[in-house]
Amino acid sequence: MGIVVRLDVMLALRKVRSKDLAQQVGITESNLSLLKSGKVRGIRFETLAAICRHLDCQPGDILVFDPDTGDDPAA
Repeated sequence: MGIVVRLDVMLALRKVRSKDLAQQVGITESNLSLLKSGKVRGIRFETLAAICRHLDCQPGDILVFDPDTGDDPAA
């Protein structure tokens, strides 16, 4: 897909535990773990906004486009 999730980087920079973020945002720890690993197909803007609000960051700090990463539709 080409989207790299850098949530783990932001958590480390802000010194926030995944468990605390999940609780503050209102999602399960397992869903947050799936998001951190990039194994989700989408995220609600409401959830993304809550994460950004709690981590005091922008969506671009968490989601990065890399055309060389992910599924290759030509393969």
